[in-house]
Amino acid sequence: MKVLLVEDNNILSKNIQTFLKLEQIETVRLASGSSVNYALTSTSYDLVILDLGLPDMDGLLVAKQIRESGKNIPILILTARDTKQDKLSGFGSGADDYLTKPFDYDELLMRIHALVRRSFTVKSSKIAIGDLEIELESKKVSRDGQEIHLSSLEMSLLIYLIRNRGKILSKEELQEKVWGVYDAFSMSRTVDVYVGYLRKKLGKELVETIR
Repeated sequence: MKVLLVEDNNILSKNIQTFLKLEQIETVRLASGSSVNYALTSTSYDLVILDLGLPDMDGLLVAKQIRESGKNIPILILTARDTKQDKLSGFGSGADDYLTKPFDYDELLMRIHALVRRSFTVKSSKIAIGDLEIELESKKVSRDGQEIHLSSLEMSLLIYLIRNRGKILSKEELQEKVWGVYDAFSMSRTVDVYVGYLRKKLGKELVETIR
């Protein structure tokens, strides 16, 4: 596994790299956000760990740029910003998970494995529902021939909804199965937010809400 760590704190970066190396995870570190997109284009990574308080630009903008470029790589935000609005902004920028500092290294490892595992769990190659087509290996989504860019978390949510179509799924189940962890405080509106993203990108009629 290869991780891109975007963190300007030298001591923390070294500690994370040392810990992940012991877990057989290669980590490449960047201290600023401006070269992240180039790094992701020139080298293959399995995950991005992204600080928000970068010296040259806000990490939220970095996450948005990654998604706008069409890359579906999992993004784990690692930051000291710990309010509910901060977390919603992080997920809204395209992040797949959000962990606040100070953090437990074993929890960081658990979240890394959960995100990477989720991005590689799909086995079949294609799903088609009406004019909606999902190429699972390449993670491409199109409707009526028009390609639609989804983040890795949006893709995971869409796949889970499709594979369970016809069933009524609770928010708690979606949080556990798609996000891999349940946190009533930080995740209270996240499912609503991401279902909203899918409706906006794919069409309002594709996802039904049952109160």
